[in-house]
Amino acid sequence: MKGFLVIFLTLSISALYAQDAVDPDTALWHTDYQHIITESQERNLPILMVFSGCDWCKPCIKLRNQILETEEFEKWAETHTVCIVLNFPSSKKHALNKEQTEQNEMLAEKFNQCGIFPLVIIMNSDEKVLGNLGYENVSVAEYIAKIEEIINQ
Repeated sequence: MKGFLVIFLTLSISALYAQDAVDPDTALWHTDYQHIITESQERNLPILMVFSGCDWCKPCIKLRNQILETEEFEKWAETHTVCIVLNFPSSKKHALNKEQTEQNEMLAEKFNQCGIFPLVIIMNSDEKVLGNLGYENVSVAEYIAKIEEIINQ
């Protein structure tokens, strides 16, 4: 019975982390890099690229919960950036398909060679990196102000 309880609790905790993940391919968050490059060029907006470990990285989960998934951030981001989330899950349950995994690994080699998680990269539509941020325990407004400062340099 104790073994069953341990398995049940483990699965329940995993499910909670999965539900906390940024929802990819919504109107705001995308997973296709070529799509966001095109959208960035068409809308003349900078790109916000988030490297995240959706099911293992505690600072990534805090960033999502405290900043990225808030209504205030989403409203701002919809009109000021084009957003992509690049997840690197550790569990098989959250495994990405082969194409998504290959794209994310290629982008990590190009933009996140040090393997920093979370890493928020702000770049222009020509793929020039303007700056980056990580998790910071600040208000949504302060985080947005930091992004805007990078964009407006």
